[in-house]
Amino acid sequence: MTCRHIPYHSDMTQTIFSAQGLTKVYPMGEVTVQALRGVDLLLSAGELVVLLGPSGSGKSTLLNILGGLDTATSGTVRYRDLDLSKASDKELTNYRRHHVGFVFQFYNLIPSLTVRENVAAVTEIARAPMRPEEALERVGLGHRLDHFPAQLSGGEQQRVAIARAIAKNPAVLLCDEPTGALDSQTGVVVLEALEKVNRELGTLTVLITHNAGIADMADRVIRLFDGRIVEERRNSTKKSAKELSW
Repeated sequence: MTCRHIPYHSDMTQTIFSAQGLTKVYPMGEVTVQALRGVDLLLSAGELVVLLGPSGSGKSTLLNILGGLDTATSGTVRYRDLDLSKASDKELTNYRRHHVGFVFQFYNLIPSLTVRENVAAVTEIARAPMRPEEALERVGLGHRLDHFPAQLSGGEQQRVAIARAIAKNPAVLLCDEPTGALDSQTGVVVLEALEKVNRELGTLTVLITHNAGIADMADRVIRLFDGRIVEERRNSTKKSAKELSW
């Protein structure tokens, strides 16, 4: 059974993303793959949103378009007053640099730099960054500033990646399977860091997962299947990250 998608109408004061009719088609030799099939979406300031769905449902494609890493084949997507679907490469680069923080499944830390230096590499190009020490303190790693990535656990490395993403004070934090390489106990610690950032900084946080248990910490859950949004719901009661189980 397919659920009819009713676009969410935000009651929050500031719309960050507005997407209408987004499609994405990838040519694969003689065939084409349709990753998105007419997605309508509103995302607002301060929300914690979980994108849920199986592999191939379009979650990462949608996240990459929101983050300016990819462009839609058709449809429109706006970030505040910027039409990302018509933006130039230079505008998209500027948008990614100053407005969006990314957290991926793999941490992509520079092994030859300390934790502090990994975060500082981002703050040096940002307009109004927080101090690397503050960003690391926010994710519970203020005591590991001078350690190297190889001296940290996987969960600690992912928290460094979160600190690096938030250090430029982005309006948006986009997370693609941030706990995918971690066991559940370590994953909860990482989710607590994301929860804290969302609550304290008011950063719109969009988190991709195939893990339905994580959806309980979201303000809103958006389920994708076969390139379409098939369900959209608000959690009447949110669980804290440490209450989650999967």
